[in-house]
Amino acid sequence: MKNQEHIIKASIQGDQRAQRELYEAYRVRWFMVSMRYGKNRMQAEDILQEGLVNIYRNLKSYDATRAAFSTWSTRVLINAALAYLKKSSWNDALTNLDDLHDQQDSDETIYDKLSAKELTKLIQDLPVGYRLTFNMYVVEGYKHKEIAEALGISVGTSKSQLARARRELRNKLESQLTASGHE
Repeated sequence: MKNQEHIIKASIQGDQRAQRELYEAYRVRWFMVSMRYGKNRMQAEDILQEGLVNIYRNLKSYDATRAAFSTWSTRVLINAALAYLKKSSWNDALTNLDDLHDQQDSDETIYDKLSAKELTKLIQDLPVGYRLTFNMYVVEGYKHKEIAEALGISVGTSKSQLARARRELRNKLESQLTASGHE
């Protein structure tokens, strides 16, 4: 990509060629983020579309001294994903699990045996609350307090959702690997 700063400035000024170049440079990254938050490809495409609108609409607020463009645009896209899912009533799927204790994962190496595509599909199949918390914490690096604020849940619920997501993923992975003879 040419000078990224120049492309961003030209995009802000409405240069469609620069906007297209910016899109081409980040489209795979943005789509993969959308796939992690969407339940399926169609939902991911909707999330991406809304995210792109927000990225280009808010491009003038991007500050290169505060974050890399990839980091900033991913954050905008995640916020768009959360807004999209809120409109889709995901909030009803989150239950208050404050009483549960956060359980530790005993076997993280099982993830190494899967391709990114297989793991993405398993994540997509998680219930929405688990999927959001897992993506935000494990993939995006949010803290439980940030997740709780973004999703309108308690920190304890965030931790419980993550523990349940990990347990469900581990069970699905073990079943899949056992069925395919990888163990």
